[in-house]
Amino acid sequence: MRVTYRRQTNKVYWTKRWADIPADQPMSNTDVYPLKFAELTVQSKDGKILEAGCGAGRVLRYYKNRGYNIIGMDFIEEAVRKLKEIDPELNVEVGDITGTRYSDRAFKYVLAFGLFHNLQTGLQKAFCETYRILEPKGKVCVSFRADNIETRFTDWLAERKSRKGGFKTHPKIFHKLNLKKSELMDLLKRAGFQVETIYPVENMPFLYKFPLFRAKDQRVFNENLARKEGYRLSHSGRAIQNFLMRYFPEKFCNIYVLIARKSEEF
Repeated sequence: MRVTYRRQTNKVYWTKRWADIPADQPMSNTDVYPLKFAELTVQSKDGKILEAGCGAGRVLRYYKNRGYNIIGMDFIEEAVRKLKEIDPELNVEVGDITGTRYSDRAFKYVLAFGLFHNLQTGLQKAFCETYRILEPKGKVCVSFRADNIETRFTDWLAERKSRKGGFKTHPKIFHKLNLKKSELMDLLKRAGFQVETIYPVENMPFLYKFPLFRAKDQRVFNENLARKEGYRLSHSGRAIQNFLMRYFPEKFCNIYVLIARKSEEF
């Protein structure tokens, strides 16, 4: 398990991140992360869904608009405030996945995209809490930052950018965890889950950091548009990315997406 450090706390980072952009529009592209994997998990309108770490709301609003019984939860108050402001009918609240207010077996599905790797402590506790609030045979879909060449390179770029900004040194403040596939699977199994599938995925390709490789209509970065449609690359960018992900997916994904099931008995 590798730790990524930054100059500010995780909570400060995400508060600023969500403060800087409007609440998300509902996602429109079911072929990209995270909606692609949410759709593989949520197979029925029966039962309740929890999106833990709903952020700016792109997945939460997609399912709410389609009549699903979904609750959003995030630990950043600013994100929750903006979502309630844009849609007062959204069921969204501030909460902590390591200790929720929900009863046992409250949900049929839990979606948690980019949440667990933000936990400096209590990671195993968070997976056990997720298990507790799922009904028997309920499913969880979780994404987690990978520990590989891709994320080490992007962390190096971030450090380099920080130094260019005049920060020669900075305290090692926790930012994110990076896990190998085997470490992530072990955490889920120890919590009691039966792992069904795990996917190496590129959320924001590292090539997207360079405007030359972005799709023409995303050349000028617009985070809300990219979050709605996916971080789309130009033709040359897609060719390079497809090559890397076809032949070296474990080395050049930036996240793992895992779908697991709670046992029937508990």
